[in-house]
Amino acid sequence: MAQTYSFDITSNVDLQEVDNAVNQAKKELSQRYDFKGSTAEILLDQKAGTVTLTAEDAFKVSAVWEVLQTRLVRRNVPVKNMKLGDPEHASAGSVKQVITLQQGVPSDAAREIVKYLKDQKMKKVQAAIQGDQLRVSSASKDDLQAAMTALRGHDFGVALQFGNYR
Repeated sequence: MAQTYSFDITSNVDLQEVDNAVNQAKKELSQRYDFKGSTAEILLDQKAGTVTLTAEDAFKVSAVWEVLQTRLVRRNVPVKNMKLGDPEHASAGSVKQVITLQQGVPSDAAREIVKYLKDQKMKKVQAAIQGDQLRVSSASKDDLQAAMTALRGHDFGVALQFGNYR
């Protein structure tokens, strides 16, 4: 029997790096002149996988998001895996926005990846959905490298990480 090689496709967010970015953004907000006397805040709920932004109005909420986004990018956290909710009115006339952290490959993106690999006419490459990740296997390492290159060149709406290459 021929040996098969495989790799896994995942899409995870490092919660420790998100926590560090949130703390840096809080520090920057406390020092910025345009946020003096403002009630703008950022709350991270690691168990629920959400970040909540709160400020006086929608403009300041978007400014807080820009500050947080800058810190996330500097810490190599994929911003593609952040799903922004709609700004909603909170108590005392403030506005809040909930951002959900996407852990794992969503099922619709996983089906799109499998379909994309089949459309690339790579006959010897098989992709299997395993929960919130995918396993791509082939008898040829070169075919797997070509599959990785093709997947890197296409946007699926989430940041893909390739690992467990064997």
